[in-house]
Amino acid sequence: MRNAKIAAVLSVVAILALAWHFGLFEEFRDPAHAKETLVALGPWGYVAFVAAYAVLQPFGMPGTVFVFVAPLIWPWPTAFGLSMVGTMAASVVGFSFARFVARDFVASRIPERFRKYDDALERRAFQTVVLLRFIFWMPPLLHAFFGVSKVRFSTHFWGSALGYVPVLLAVSYFGEKMLDAMKGAPAEVWIGIAAVIAVAGAAVWLTKRARRAGASARSPNPDR
Repeated sequence: MRNAKIAAVLSVVAILALAWHFGLFEEFRDPAHAKETLVALGPWGYVAFVAAYAVLQPFGMPGTVFVFVAPLIWPWPTAFGLSMVGTMAASVVGFSFARFVARDFVASRIPERFRKYDDALERRAFQTVVLLRFIFWMPPLLHAFFGVSKVRFSTHFWGSALGYVPVLLAVSYFGEKMLDAMKGAPAEVWIGIAAVIAVAGAAVWLTKRARRAGASARSPNPDR
């Protein structure tokens, strides 16, 4: 078993090294460049899209590059289908790597914002997977978190699929319009968006701080 894990890790390293050597990270560095690459491949663009997505996204390549470029190339139903297949493949790769190959290594690197959902996964696994996929979408660390958790593979698979559908459907249908709108937006709009995000972030931070202060005040003092 140990030799199999070592072989799997070395295989992943080799795949990533080959991807870097052949310039795949550069080819998919942004939606516009990825579009040029996939269009040039013709019918093989479908295969390249899913394969690159499945191999690169779980190990750091932003999945948004893939899901935003798909509707720029193909009709939205095709873009949605390819995005679903690629996203699910990437999720399975990330989940499987964390569970079966590098569990201890990955477990020590899971951020606290995911660990707080451990209890929810034990009580309501399917609903929690759907919710987390809908909120956080597909960061590699979330694949890893599910991999080191106690959630079953089938629960992770179908819960992830259900959580992905609304977001991927929206991006596939509105993706090109969203990018066009973003390109044409004046500076005032971006300043306004940044201000709203900053205010929302400050409100969340203040709320959490107030809750912690209230919890500390209610907890008994052993020195009294």
